[in-house]
Amino acid sequence: MDTCQNLTAVLKATGQFPWKQRPSHVFLVLLLCFARENNLKKVSQQKAFMSNIKLGVEVISAHGLFHRDKQNSCSPFVELKFDNQIFRTTTKPNDPNPVWHECFYFLVSDPSVLSTRTLEAHVYSYQNESEAKPFLGKVRVNGTSFVPRSEATPFNYPLEKRSVFSRARGELGLRVFITDDDPSLSPSLPTPIPVPESPRAYIPSPRQEPVKSDANMVVSNERTEPRTEPKPKSRTFYNVSPSVNQQPPPPPMMNYSAHEMRAAPMPPRVVQVNAPGPSSHQLPPDFSVKETSPFLGGGQIIGGRVVRGAKRPASGTYDLVEEMRFLYVRVVKARDLPTKDLTGSLDPYVEVKIGNFKGVTTHFNKNSDPEWNQVFAFAIENLQSNILQVVVKDKDIVLDDFVGIVRFDLHEVRSRVPPDSPLAPEWYRLENKKGEKKKSEVMLAVWEGTQADEAFGDAIFSDSLPSSESSISNIISANLRSKVYHSPRLWYLRVKIIEAQDVIITSDKSRVPEAFVRIQIGNQMLKTKLSQRSIHPKWNQEFMFVVAEPFEEHMVISVEDHSAPNRDEPVGKAVFPLSSLDKRTDDRSFRSRWFHLEDSISDAMDADKLKKVKFATRLHLAAVLEGGYHVFDESTYYSSDLRPTAKPLWKKEIGVLELGILNANGLHSMKSRDGKPTADTYVVAKYGHKWVRSRTVINSLSPKFNEQYTWEVYDPATVLTICVFDNTHFEAGHSGSNKDQTIGKVRIRLSTLQTGRVYTHAYPLLVLQASGLKKRGELHLAVRFTCTSVSGMLVKYTKPLLPKMHYIQPLSVSLQEVLRAQAFNIIVARLGRSEPPLRREVVEYMTDAKTHLFSMRRSKANFFRFTTVFSGVMSVWKWMGQVCTWSTPVTTALVHVLYTMLVLFPEMILPTVFLYMAVIGMWSYRFRPRFPPHMDTKLSYAESVNADELDEEFDIFPTVKAPDIVKMRYDRLRIVAGKIQTVVGEIAAQGERVQALLSWRDPRATAIFITFCFITAMALYITPFKLVALLSGYYFMRHPKLRHRIPSAPFNFFRRLPAMTDSML
Repeated sequence: MDTCQNLTAVLKATGQFPWKQRPSHVFLVLLLCFARENNLKKVSQQKAFMSNIKLGVEVISAHGLFHRDKQNSCSPFVELKFDNQIFRTTTKPNDPNPVWHECFYFLVSDPSVLSTRTLEAHVYSYQNESEAKPFLGKVRVNGTSFVPRSEATPFNYPLEKRSVFSRARGELGLRVFITDDDPSLSPSLPTPIPVPESPRAYIPSPRQEPVKSDANMVVSNERTEPRTEPKPKSRTFYNVSPSVNQQPPPPPMMNYSAHEMRAAPMPPRVVQVNAPGPSSHQLPPDFSVKETSPFLGGGQIIGGRVVRGAKRPASGTYDLVEEMRFLYVRVVKARDLPTKDLTGSLDPYVEVKIGNFKGVTTHFNKNSDPEWNQVFAFAIENLQSNILQVVVKDKDIVLDDFVGIVRFDLHEVRSRVPPDSPLAPEWYRLENKKGEKKKSEVMLAVWEGTQADEAFGDAIFSDSLPSSESSISNIISANLRSKVYHSPRLWYLRVKIIEAQDVIITSDKSRVPEAFVRIQIGNQMLKTKLSQRSIHPKWNQEFMFVVAEPFEEHMVISVEDHSAPNRDEPVGKAVFPLSSLDKRTDDRSFRSRWFHLEDSISDAMDADKLKKVKFATRLHLAAVLEGGYHVFDESTYYSSDLRPTAKPLWKKEIGVLELGILNANGLHSMKSRDGKPTADTYVVAKYGHKWVRSRTVINSLSPKFNEQYTWEVYDPATVLTICVFDNTHFEAGHSGSNKDQTIGKVRIRLSTLQTGRVYTHAYPLLVLQASGLKKRGELHLAVRFTCTSVSGMLVKYTKPLLPKMHYIQPLSVSLQEVLRAQAFNIIVARLGRSEPPLRREVVEYMTDAKTHLFSMRRSKANFFRFTTVFSGVMSVWKWMGQVCTWSTPVTTALVHVLYTMLVLFPEMILPTVFLYMAVIGMWSYRFRPRFPPHMDTKLSYAESVNADELDEEFDIFPTVKAPDIVKMRYDRLRIVAGKIQTVVGEIAAQGERVQALLSWRDPRATAIFITFCFITAMALYITPFKLVALLSGYYFMRHPKLRHRIPSAPFNFFRRLPAMTDSML
């Protein structure tokens, strides 16, 4: 009815309503108005019924806002835009660091396309004297990062510029989530706009239109303006504080309480979110690498350069990490301790306590002069007391007895900075409960230091133990420490089995054996084919194994007779120590030898029996350790070392790689302890043979590591791999059955780094699981690649990627995969024997050991990579098609002129091509990547993969799924393989048609082609080549009026040629 009244009022105002001439028109207009209003109500009811999903946005706070005209003052407010809806927060006067904590809910019109929508948050500054809204920055949140309310966490987004000439600085804290619950919003009432009397007065949004109230939201009336074409209406929403008496709210207090977010330290300022890179698409901010400017030991990092302050770093301080001060307490030993038990014995241990932090040594049974030699480290920034207590106690079943105590005032503790010598421990007398100091003493060393201290790696940290722990064992403490590992040096072992003599079966000498040779080294076992029946069998087969230094295992060779289908009878055995085998670094021939076979392995290892000359079966073989190959223990694409095995072939290093592991932010909960979500994280980095593991920081979702490591670089075409894990093996009484959970991975290719620059970035930790793609936080790293030999690095780009033996005697792809699996098992076994061990799941995730398994997602990603690579060729072909069809006559005319010049002056072709590429390269320098590339979720096809494909990808091999699921996946694979089979067959058919031109399979076609070749040869001999080239080019680019829709004669002739498809079954 309101619609009809409005229409009537408009027509009367314009003087066009036919009151008296055509009353029937009035009835028709009213009828159409009622029909349209009913239809709109039905459509709105259907949409409301179909979708109850809402997008919730909580505007938390902003930090470091900058107003160009008023640098020290701005009155910010935020406008949220999503799905043609606009919300606006209240204005915070004269506050560059405002706090709102205001929540808004957007209606989602179509949930199916929610992932393609974008939430925009624009920050403006209110100016009372004008209607202009100075722009302070904006934030764009992609729909792929929307999560349910239970998983949403506050995130500080860096403000982006609106245009090239605008300026933006600071961060905006938002919490974005999806909910289907009805938000409990009280009805908002229109608030009058007061005149500000002071800077502290409340200033609402500067918009002056009247506001209508609704049950759930306040919608502003829009001005009706004439439009030439229909456009979607944009609705503006305001968040007005509810008030019963319709009075403006009181002015906000500018002092902040301790429970607000302002009390927490802000993360490093993000100066760049997305930079131009090799990919043609823009990643969501949550999945992008963010450049930071932290204050490290060497100074503040700004744009990759170190800006040193007035305070110079102390000697020995790491310059790629933040300096962390620790209180170190070394408990060495004790002597002359009194007895406490009735039996006259003492089970002593030491408790180091300062404030709420406590460290406990191991206890010794019945020992009055124990020796511990354990180090405890307490972070000085977390200390809540100035008194350090070292208490010696006696371990008892019910209650531990007090033995003595030593107290230290922290103001009197001395500082130590490397490379100073370690502080010498001293004897301190213990004080009993009565305050008396008798002859009992304990040897201690207490000092202040940093993470550069030698004791840092062996120390037990205060943030590495739960407060509820009363004791800790050596095994538990070992699983928390930072360590450096070196993977063993791997060799390829080439074994050639040539022949054997006098192979006689002792149980049945009349039977001629059908022999084969079995070779076993540790868990690796291979065997030759069965020979023909003879007492002098021959094989001439070569085998490759992977062995590791030090050579602890032996090569066991046995000759066996295949006497029955499931029965093999041994003939003789021989054992060879690997250390006794020859080594070679090139392709020179290696010598073969004859060896006598013994009845058992013990006889074969007996040196005295081997020296005796006797009649026995002999085996002719050759074995050599190959030092000229590089043994692949990781994927070729992510390899961190390409050197050969033999050290004499190693070249001089070309640089140094330094890595600073700073901290991790916003980690997801990996477990629950005492009813609270938490994580126990550590970082593992690998480059070359050197693996490093940081200390485990427990009970923290924002751990700080600040550890720095260094590697020598021999080739720039290598990759540094950093992974974050959750430790599940440090708790007392743990069975060890659980695996350390992966949190995320970062890869940095050294060739993408500029030498001498410090890269400080926050890398998103992305994990693809069967449940989908998840972001589990961010890892803050500092990386620097320093080149020590520029000429050596430039020469590396002209050298082969792999050692020369890979090209002189190449290994097949299948053999390399088998050897890589053997190398992986050896590294897992060796690193698992360290303390603390690097377990199988860690090595498997670091080396990408399962990337060779089939994945539908990875297959699609590789296909799209293939199409992207050739998209440039297709674009040129389409452009050439437009030239040939004369879509743009000016462009076609210019192409004709350029083509004529190139034909008449062919010596200009190559210079023009190379000059064009040089100009393109110099132009692209402006858009070069500003930071190393990271995991690309769109390139990996991780955002649009379905659940079944992920479940198939993470299934074990062989599968354990239900038969119906396996059948469905097999049928799907058959469909995909059928399409590939058809494409491969078409390509093969075209090649066979080319071969059929001269094969006389179709005699008439071959005769026509030969005749055409003779005529063409004579014509080209008479006609100048430049004229032929010009005419051919002009014919190819002829006008569409001179073209025919029917295919040309050469094309028809080629399609009629036979292929080998007719001969296939």
